[in-house]
Amino acid sequence: MTRPCTVVISGKGGTGKTTIASLLIDALIAAGERPILAVDADPNANLHEALGVALAETLGSMREEAFTKNIPPGMDRTGYIKYRFRRALAEAEGYDLLAMGRPEGSGCYCFPNALLTECIETLERDYRFVIVDSEAGMEHIARGTIKDPEVLLIVSDPGARGMRTVGRIRDLAESLGLSRDRIFLVVNRDRGDAAEKSDLPLIARIPEDPAIGEADLAATPIVGIPQESPARAAVRDLSARIVKECARRG
Repeated sequence: MTRPCTVVISGKGGTGKTTIASLLIDALIAAGERPILAVDADPNANLHEALGVALAETLGSMREEAFTKNIPPGMDRTGYIKYRFRRALAEAEGYDLLAMGRPEGSGCYCFPNALLTECIETLERDYRFVIVDSEAGMEHIARGTIKDPEVLLIVSDPGARGMRTVGRIRDLAESLGLSRDRIFLVVNRDRGDAAEKSDLPLIARIPEDPAIGEADLAATPIVGIPQESPARAAVRDLSARIVKECARRG
């Protein structure tokens, strides 16, 4: 299989990145664009809750010593890495989920970040799409954890403050070598008002949707909202545009 299409979902905190990531994964699977590697790159992992799957292990819970000193007899490091990565995957219909999580204790994120990079590079060729629910900002691209995505979606609410953040993330992405023709704006929780202007191409408007708020209040998976839900319909259209964009890039 050739290299998959990698889609990174970024934006400031609280804009609904995880909601869009979960609905996008669901829409791609429904369209037959499978298998998908879903990556929750936010240390405060909650993509699994939005998707309705259980996590047994995160990369943050893995100890560096296990990959250097405690490799089982008869297994080399590469084989052990693949084994541990496979164990950390939450498997579901049409996709696998990998979560970064937080390191145990007061340790830094250096080792989990390095693991995430190695994990994506090791696993990605098994998948058609890699969908990354990123932490706020551009930290993972800045650190080289996620290299050269085909599509960067910057999620914002319609207001001026959110759009200023979009501009800062776009500038950082470009300074790190990502070409502007791969960067798109998603306006979330759109109420039909005129959004603040951005010079990024608007790839989707996701309307305010009571079903999402109800799912949050009930602590039920976002992907369980009705098929006719306005947000789900908008993300279906977004998924079709992303498939075309990835096909155009070969």
